[in-house]
Amino acid sequence: MLAANDFNNDGQMDIVVANYGTNNLGILLGYSNGSFATMTTYSTGFESNPYYVTVADLNNDNQIDIISVNHGSNNIGIFLGYGNASFAVMITYSTGDFSAPWAAAIGDINHDDRLDIVVDNYGTNCIGIFLGYGDGSFQNQVTYSTGYQSFPASVVIGDFNQDNQSDIGVANFNANNVGIFLGYGNGSFSSVVPYSTGDGSSPQCAVVGDFNNDKILDIAVS
Repeated sequence: MLAANDFNNDGQMDIVVANYGTNNLGILLGYSNGSFATMTTYSTGFESNPYYVTVADLNNDNQIDIISVNHGSNNIGIFLGYGNASFAVMITYSTGDFSAPWAAAIGDINHDDRLDIVVDNYGTNCIGIFLGYGDGSFQNQVTYSTGYQSFPASVVIGDFNQDNQSDIGVANFNANNVGIFLGYGNGSFSSVVPYSTGDGSSPQCAVVGDFNNDKILDIAVS
């Protein structure tokens, strides 16, 4: 997986890649002509197998930081950015033994103006909530079950019931459904409500958008 943003504040888009096989993240700085500099790498740890990567300003310094979802080492890794395309040494937060996290979504789910992280833990059939302190650090994970042998593979955040609270959607690969967790606005959520995607569908990816222009969020899965 990969993500794009401007990591060195030069007005050009750069790319970060999760290199699953070599246990690192690769940074490719962009030029204005669509080409990129040679990749610079940052280790995600021995046998970490980073599968997913996303970016956001986690410590409110107006610089872009990186979140690595480390499938093999059962954690997420935070790389705080300096604004010059270099990053601090990774800080990890455990997602639990055998959790094998697969993806993450970023948002403020408890209305404190600090970004939080939601992870889907493929190996332990749950989502994990990491509430942020606003300085790039996070509380320990709180989990919510996605269902027996559901194998959650993708996670999204959005307000699905128009109550101005953040809800969570999960594509459950083995359960052939999308699971919805309705948010209470304080960082806690209801139990999952599943919606079938069809026998044998094995959904692996989900995205959120208003696909029919009714000003109500929809979910698409593949």
